[in-house]
Amino acid sequence: MSATYFSMPYRQLEGFTRALSRLIPRLPTIVYSWARRLRLDLSPYESLSGYYGAVAIAVDSSGVSVHRCGGWVERLYGGRKRYIKIHFAVDVKTKEILAMEMTTDDIHDSEVLPNLIMDASRHRLISEAYMDGAYDSIKSYRLLRRMGVKPIIKPRRNARADRDPPERRLFSHNIQEAWGKMWSDGLWWALETAFSTFKRLYEQYCMSKNIETIARELAAKAYIYNMLINLES
Repeated sequence: MSATYFSMPYRQLEGFTRALSRLIPRLPTIVYSWARRLRLDLSPYESLSGYYGAVAIAVDSSGVSVHRCGGWVERLYGGRKRYIKIHFAVDVKTKEILAMEMTTDDIHDSEVLPNLIMDASRHRLISEAYMDGAYDSIKSYRLLRRMGVKPIIKPRRNARADRDPPERRLFSHNIQEAWGKMWSDGLWWALETAFSTFKRLYEQYCMSKNIETIARELAAKAYIYNMLINLES
């Protein structure tokens, strides 16, 4: 957890544990190869609070850089700077991460929505879901309706209010009032706060290089984030 929280390379972690063992002799030291093999597989769901009532969630995504991407090699030879996207479903009241997915930057947000809703529903009873226009599709409305979740999705600019789904028509008639209420009540700010806190804790890049280890690293970071959120409450 220390390596994840402080974004330590394994060699630096080895020196950190040696220095710490001088202060607390009972703590064992680790070596570089051992730390790599025994890196913890932490799930963000293991540090959730024990609340089981109905909650409202907000869903969105944000980009994170791969470590050392966009360096001089890319600038010299014109290589594409790489990003990954983290998708969160956040409890708007507690700001806990109830569901999380990681994708490459070419995956559309709406494609990840089914997994986010399914994962969040395993840990909470979801009553409402707040989303921006990236999720405004008939598939999203049908999914939420089938799972008994009230969809509150901001229509796209080019969306037609005279067509299905009916929730879009109702929302379009009062779009400024409904979306303004979300901002004034702080519902959308809960999600923005979660992303902001997450990036302030861990900066805007991943230490890992490949997709599998990046996913493990982000899951461990989300575990620590939820743990810290619940310490404050």
